[in-house]
Amino acid sequence: MIETLAASLDQIAALAPTWGLVFIFVFMAVESSFIPFPSEVVMIPAGFLAARGELTGAPATALVLAIAVGILGSLAGAYVNYFLALWVGRPFLERYGRWLFIKPEPLARACEVFNRYGAATTFVCRLVPVIRQLISIPAGIARMKLGSFTLFTGLGAGIWTAILALVGFGLGRTAGDITYLELVTRGKALATAHLPWVILGALVLVGAYVAASRLVMRRGK
Repeated sequence: MIETLAASLDQIAALAPTWGLVFIFVFMAVESSFIPFPSEVVMIPAGFLAARGELTGAPATALVLAIAVGILGSLAGAYVNYFLALWVGRPFLERYGRWLFIKPEPLARACEVFNRYGAATTFVCRLVPVIRQLISIPAGIARMKLGSFTLFTGLGAGIWTAILALVGFGLGRTAGDITYLELVTRGKALATAHLPWVILGALVLVGAYVAASRLVMRRGK
């Protein structure tokens, strides 16, 4: 899929100065919903174009805007999954989810992880391939508080979006002439190589959050 999508980036990049932020929002919303779509094809080129002054405004400004819009798009797509699951429920998704690109096995795994580890999984799992998009569904099934869902999802999506954009930005400053397929391939490899450390850091943050929450609750008794 990445090869096919990367081949279309030349045409999309030509429109980036005018429509780039709109494209980022729309494609990241699609990526974060139940439709399979790689975020690497969106945010790595976004950072790359920002570095080369081909997005909107000065490079640093364009990078910040790209990340912010990418997060908003990710939240929009996550809301689609959340409210869909909240309205139709798990039995419907298990029976008809395949028509919405939701396979039973990944759905069951996402529900298992959410039920075992709780609301904070919507933060950590935004960094985990495959389950990244689906973790919003068990949150909706469990009727997780929308404020908490928004906070945890936004944080997780923000980290991943920023990593990809920064990788693209760095390649835009150093790579010279490069095709979009090479850009996405190299950028994905760089992001994936450091992903275990990012997930470890996220787990440490969750552990600190849980410990702090328990301490506050004990003092409040």
